[in-house]
Amino acid sequence: MNAREKEEYLREYSILKTQGKPFFPYAVFKDTAMAAITLGVIILMAVLLGAELGPKADPTTTTYSPRPEWYFFFLFELLRVVKPPELVFMATLGIPTIWLMMLLLLPFYDLGPERHPLKRPIAMIGAVATVVGMAYLTILGAVAGSPAVIELEVAPRYEEGKLVTASQGCLGCHKIGESGNTLGPNLTHIGDRLGRDAIVRTLLNPTAPMPPYVDLQEESPEQFEQLVGFVASLKEEMPPPEESEPAEQASAEQK
Repeated sequence: MNAREKEEYLREYSILKTQGKPFFPYAVFKDTAMAAITLGVIILMAVLLGAELGPKADPTTTTYSPRPEWYFFFLFELLRVVKPPELVFMATLGIPTIWLMMLLLLPFYDLGPERHPLKRPIAMIGAVATVVGMAYLTILGAVAGSPAVIELEVAPRYEEGKLVTASQGCLGCHKIGESGNTLGPNLTHIGDRLGRDAIVRTLLNPTAPMPPYVDLQEESPEQFEQLVGFVASLKEEMPPPEESEPAEQASAEQK
């Protein structure tokens, strides 16, 4: 903007300022109308869509999969993207803080008097990049699967065991592939270190704070065996995912 354009802008601004609207009732009416519209939309959505109410909270369960509210989905997905534990601090505090500081410092690094969006490239790039990034991560977080899902390809005969393992809350402490936490030992290749019998003994007589799986063995022995079979199959050289039924089961079915 040259000196002539700046002078025209200041002259136009001073004229508009003298012809400005009073705060009351002009600005008050506009704010009130917008607040009423927003409230009406919220009430309409509540009536038509209803509130998402889950079952009553059970503090004793180990299978609950917590999920944040929709406006925190971008942070939720950011933690999925940034997988290394040493970078979790950067994902939870560093990146969101950088985005926030970009918006707060916008008036200081974009000092131009222009108000048209196309004539403020620095401000628009910062604002659009922040909004688009948050929107993209929010959408990914909304359509993402449950955090209690094991993202690991296994042979078809271990699929049921994988589901049982995920539903039993094992990912709350253990890491399997790229899923789970690091509070307990990593189980990704546990089959190379422990045999099937050792895994059964560990599940029935675990070290605290791991819960025992005696009830699962007594009430659902089939699920217990599926869980043991899946955990025992977690080896560095796992069976190929396209593998179908075991040879002995296939021959039995043919007979």
